Amino acid sequence: MYFAGVKKKLFLSIVFGIVFQQIYYSQASNKNKIIDGESGDLLSNISITKIKNDSTFVSVSGYFIINSSGFYSFSKEGYISKKIKLNIKQAYTIALKKRPALLNEVVVNASHLPTRLKLSSTSTALISTKVIERGNNININEALNRIPGIFMQTGALNTNRITIRGVGSRNLFGTAKIRAYFKDIPLTNGSGETSLEDFELGAISRIEITKGATSSIYGAGLGGVIQLIPKKAISNDLSIENETTIGSFGLIKNLSQFNYGDSKHNVKLVYSNTDSDGYRDNNQYSRQSVTLSTTHKINTKNELSFFGVFSDLKAFIPSALNESDFRNKPKSAAFTWAQSKGFEDTKRSILGVSLHHKFNNNLSQNTSVFTSFRNSYETRPFNILDESVFGYGVRHRLVGNFAIKDRMVKWTSGIEFFRDNYDYQTFENRYRDFPEGTGSVQGVALSNFKEERQYYNLFFEGRYNISSKTDVVLGLNYNKTNYNLEDEFPTSTSNPDQSGSFSFNGIFSPKLGVLYRLNKNSNIYSNISHGFSPLSLQETLLPDGQINNSLNAETGWNFELGARGVALKNRLQYNISIYRLAIKNLLVARRTAQDEFIGVNAGKTHHDGLEVDLQYNIINSNKTQLSAFGSYSLHLYKFKNFVDDTNDFSGNDLTGVPSHILNLGLDFNADFGLYGNLNIQKVGEMPITDSNSFYSESYTITNFKLGYQKTLYSQLNTNVFFGINNIFDAKYASQILINASSFGGNAPRYFYPGNPVNYYAAVALNYSF
Repeated sequence: MYFAGVKKKLFLSIVFGIVFQQIYYSQASNKNKIIDGESGDLLSNISITKIKNDSTFVSVSGYFIINSSGFYSFSKEGYISKKIKLNIKQAYTIALKKRPALLNEVVVNASHLPTRLKLSSTSTALISTKVIERGNNININEALNRIPGIFMQTGALNTNRITIRGVGSRNLFGTAKIRAYFKDIPLTNGSGETSLEDFELGAISRIEITKGATSSIYGAGLGGVIQLIPKKAISNDLSIENETTIGSFGLIKNLSQFNYGDSKHNVKLVYSNTDSDGYRDNNQYSRQSVTLSTTHKINTKNELSFFGVFSDLKAFIPSALNESDFRNKPKSAAFTWAQSKGFEDTKRSILGVSLHHKFNNNLSQNTSVFTSFRNSYETRPFNILDESVFGYGVRHRLVGNFAIKDRMVKWTSGIEFFRDNYDYQTFENRYRDFPEGTGSVQGVALSNFKEERQYYNLFFEGRYNISSKTDVVLGLNYNKTNYNLEDEFPTSTSNPDQSGSFSFNGIFSPKLGVLYRLNKNSNIYSNISHGFSPLSLQETLLPDGQINNSLNAETGWNFELGARGVALKNRLQYNISIYRLAIKNLLVARRTAQDEFIGVNAGKTHHDGLEVDLQYNIINSNKTQLSAFGSYSLHLYKFKNFVDDTNDFSGNDLTGVPSHILNLGLDFNADFGLYGNLNIQKVGEMPITDSNSFYSESYTITNFKLGYQKTLYSQLNTNVFFGINNIFDAKYASQILINASSFGGNAPRYFYPGNPVNYYAAVALNYSF
């Protein structure tokens, strides 16, 4: 069977752990240290108390020595105190956790400007390690869908679509019109498409998100920017970790990590393999990935970083169902996809090297050089797609500051160049000519194309502290995008030569933001900014094979007003914003004949919305922490002006976006190791057709997780957890295919069924040498 290799993968994971475990016998250390439990960095100024005689001393550097065995207490402001029994003959690494009020930070310095305050004039979100770990480590959607303004639909582990403030909702398959980076390395291809599901969630420390067209230094993406930050090894540590997860629908995942950190070097190596039979027919999934992230301090002025990821995926595709099958046979695959046993087989790699150089205290640079490839073979009932992409580029950024009349100006500027070569062929799928059960069979070639896609961004963003309470942020991005297409398939009357070039006019995207500090605990902000989304080359092709150079990129202006801070004696943390994203040159696919479409600029949309993110600390003592969290998104997204041929959809709700999303939950932690959370998510109805004649039904999902962490002895830590998703077995569509067409008299297939009630359980071990 296809998944017969599961045992082999588990064996490789065990060998991975055993090999590194042997390092233990060659190690000897008498250094005890105290670290931040999330970042792994050494903590300074820690109060250490021996419980027996109540004697206290302070570790200034983060290292400490004990003179006798016994129970010791470790405390620092902003962190949860920890009590542990220490043996004088052993070495310890003590990890302290931040209090919940600090862990659930929702704002970051999205401009990456050198500022001591984590304040921003834009709507930003930070998904910390703690937030990621509220759910399982299989799919990133649980973490993303708790952030107001963001919605990730999941048809299968390999079928996802992310929208930010409604942008990207009209993309039928995959995520588009949103920029994504792994640190400073672009993950978005030359056509503006992104696949975050290819990356191992267990290798991610946090996710930083800028919502709307507000990030001038990251390409001024119309929807926003998602930045993945990799995990680092703990400072001054050598350790191995292994986590094994099992769950419903044949889920089994093994995650192994190797960590090494000293004063100059930091190495994090993550290997994972994930297998699942899937809830539906033709839904098997298998992925292996390796992620390597290293940092090396060459000297006081230079730091070199390396990043590499490789993933190997094979996933079968059940596709969407019509309404009748969705309600009555949700486990079934679409008939033609089941008959052809449609699947994708993809290998992907990204490699990057970054150099950080500090010229002086007022000026530094970051330069990243990167390359990537992606090879994919996908069988679909209507054809077989064989494609490969090879990309490369460079991103160079200067960061500095200077004073004007005792007021500081902090700025960053630079250039990003990206180019990829996309080769793809299509073939007949002759599965109908063979006995049932054979699956897809490649036939004669139907097309053969080579695309060259490239762009460059020039960007600048500066922040000026005009008074003790007010900051002004100015930004500017200039983008130039070009495509070139070579049709290498023999030409004929029915198959004209589609070779040609498409070049956008250069696009300037300005930004103006203002931040005003009401007091030390709260501030208000506003911004006006411009963004755009490039066309893909496929969207420019006319039925006669020529490239339509009259099309324009979708562009938009973002207007926003928000407030964030803490209140009620620092128990309540809040972030509230209202916005309008006004988009013009809306691109739609217009049918001209059966199976023939052309891209046209058909109108405008207005995305008016309200976002609220709250956390309240109910109990915040040294022994117990209990907090409530909640978020709400109201989406008043409309077609302002939308005329598609003879159909006027002006005033209708924007297709593919729920009317609202509500999240409510509780987080619990106890000093003896017990922790857990409960999350309830309600998703409003969603228009499926541009005419608004058909809507999906609203639904509510409830997820629960309970875990226990404990130090078994000295350097061995364990984490055992169990979770249940969709506790009340809600029937819902986890992804919608908008404006689906019907063929051969069959009903249109709009719905991807969501998983019913399902569970997962895991055991994780961490051994520090």
